[in-house]
Amino acid sequence: MNGMKTHNRKKIVTVFFCISLVLIFLAGRLVYLMVFQSEFYSAQAQDLHERERDIKAARGKILDINGKVLASNRSVCTISVIHSQVKDGEKIVKVLSKELEMDEDAVRKRVEKVSSIERVKSNVPKEIGDKIRDYKLAGVKVDEDYKRYYLYDNLASKVLGFTGGDNQGIIGLEVVYDEKMMGTNGKILTLTDARGVELADAGESRQNPIDGNNLRISLDYNIQMYAQQAAEKAMQAKEADSVSIIIMKPSNGEIMAMVNLPEFNLNEPYELPEGTTYSNAEEKQNLLNQMWRNGCINDTYEPGSTFKVITASAALEAGVVSLNDHFFCPGYKIVEDRRIRCARTSGHGAQNFVQGLENSCNPVFIELGMRLGTDQYYKYFKQFGLLSKTGIDLPGEAKTIMHQKKNIGQVELATISFGQSFQITPVQLATTISSLINGGKRITPHFGVQIEDQEGNPVEVFDYEPSAQILSAETSNTMRSLLEKVVSEGGGNKAYIEGYEIGGKTATSQTLPRSAHRYISSFMCFAPASDPQVLCLVIINNPTGIYYGGTIAAPVAKEIYLNILPYLGIEKDPAVIEKEKAEKEKEEQE
Repeated sequence: MNGMKTHNRKKIVTVFFCISLVLIFLAGRLVYLMVFQSEFYSAQAQDLHERERDIKAARGKILDINGKVLASNRSVCTISVIHSQVKDGEKIVKVLSKELEMDEDAVRKRVEKVSSIERVKSNVPKEIGDKIRDYKLAGVKVDEDYKRYYLYDNLASKVLGFTGGDNQGIIGLEVVYDEKMMGTNGKILTLTDARGVELADAGESRQNPIDGNNLRISLDYNIQMYAQQAAEKAMQAKEADSVSIIIMKPSNGEIMAMVNLPEFNLNEPYELPEGTTYSNAEEKQNLLNQMWRNGCINDTYEPGSTFKVITASAALEAGVVSLNDHFFCPGYKIVEDRRIRCARTSGHGAQNFVQGLENSCNPVFIELGMRLGTDQYYKYFKQFGLLSKTGIDLPGEAKTIMHQKKNIGQVELATISFGQSFQITPVQLATTISSLINGGKRITPHFGVQIEDQEGNPVEVFDYEPSAQILSAETSNTMRSLLEKVVSEGGGNKAYIEGYEIGGKTATSQTLPRSAHRYISSFMCFAPASDPQVLCLVIINNPTGIYYGGTIAAPVAKEIYLNILPYLGIEKDPAVIEKEKAEKEKEEQE
C-alpha cells in the first residue's frame, strides 16, 4: 500500500515537473517574442494591415544641346476604387462614367470587382481628377501621376521616341536611356482594419518619389527645325515618298539633326495619318511600326555615287591612282559580258582622275575598283567600318548588306565601285564619309551627351572619342580638296555658296526592281572643306519628275547651310564679306 502511494507521488512530481518545464519554456518564448522580437512582429502586423499605392516619379526631361526642353511631363491622375470602402457603388459608377467618359458597364465591372485596389483609368487630365476628388466618394482614390509631353509634337519624332502608359520608353532615345530617366516611384501607405477598411485616425504615410535624371543630347532644336522645314518643302515640291536628312559633326560624331519625313505626332503616337485604312488590329500595328520607323538607321538603300567617296579614298590610300592619272569614257565600260553605262551616255571623253570625280564618271570608278581588286577593296570595307554597325545610340540599327568576298566577281566589283548592288544605312554612309574627311579617324555617331540631375549638374558624361585611324591624314586632306572642287566646279555646283568652302558629292540611284523606275536622289556635303565642322546628308526617296541628286537634293542642302552656317558661327571668306558690304553700300547710295 505504501509502495503504491510512493509510486503515485513520484508520478505526480514527474507530471508537475514536466508541466513546469513547458510553462517555463512558454514563458521564455513569450518574453523572447515580446521583448527581443517585438519590432519585427510589430512591423509584420503593420504590413498585414497596410495598403500600398504608388506615387509616380517624374521622368527626366530630354534637353537639346543648348538646354531647350524637348520632352517633359504633364501632371495627370490615376483613378482607382477600393472595393471594401465603397458605400454607394451606383453613385460611383454614374460619376466616373460621366467624368471619365467611359461606358457604365465597364466602370461597374471595376467598381464591383473584389480586390484590394482596382485601377479604373490612368492618364486622366488633372482638372478631371480634381473634379472627381471634389465628389468625396468613399472608396474612390485619385492619385497623382505623370504623362510624357513633347513640346514640339513631331519634331525629331523618330529620334526622341515616346513612352507607353507606364511611362517606360517604347522607341527612340526614350527606350535607350529609359533607366537613366525613369526615376524611383514613391508610395502612399494606408492602415486598414482586418476587413480592409482604412482606419480614419491612422492617416497616411508617404515615401516620396525620386525624380529621374535629365538627358542632354547633341541635337540642336534650331538646326533640326531648319532641316525639317527644308525637308518638308522638298517633299511637297517633289511629291516624294519620304525625305531623310542627317546633320552631324565629322570631328566627333555628334548628331545635330536627324529628319525622317513623314514624322508623326509624339503626343498622339498611336494615331495613324488621316485617311489610313486597315482591316484588323494586326494590320494597324504593322502600319504603326512603319510610321515609327527611323529610315536613317533602320533601313538600307543603294547609295549610288556618294559611295564614290569611299572608292576614291581607298584607291588613293592604296596608291593605285594619282591625281593626274588619265582615263577615257566613251559612255560605258565592258565588264565580262556586261555593258555598264555611265550616267552620261554620250561619254565624258578624256579626263584625269580629278575630273572623273567632278563628273561622277562611272567608268573611272569601275577602273579604280578593278585596280584595287576584290581582296584589297574588301580590306578597306572592313578597315573603314562598313562591315559592322556604327554603334549609334538608337535601337534597331541595320547592318550593311554586302556581298560575301567569295561572291564578288568582276561585275560585282564594278557595280560596288560606283555604289550599286549592295545596301547601306544613311547613318553608316554619313559616319564613314565623316571619318574619311576628318583626318581619317573613325567616329561613333551619337545623340547622348550627358545625364544631368534636376539642377543641371552632370551625373554621367558619355565618352565617344574617335577610335581607329582608318585613313591617313594626307589622303583625308586630298579628299577634302577634291570634294570641294565637285561643288565649286563639278556636279554639286547647286550647293555652292559664295564665300564658303563646301565639299560634296551627288548621287542618283534606283530601287529594285529597276523596271519600276523609282529613284533615290541624294547629296552629301560638308563645310568648311578645309576644316569640316558640319556634314549634311540629304536623301529624297522616289521624287516625281526630275530625280537627279545634283538637281534636287543639292539645293536642299544649300538652303540648310544658308541658315545653319551663320548660326554655327562659321563665317564667310573675309574678301567675300568685304565685297558684299561694298555692294550693299553702293545700293544704298543709289
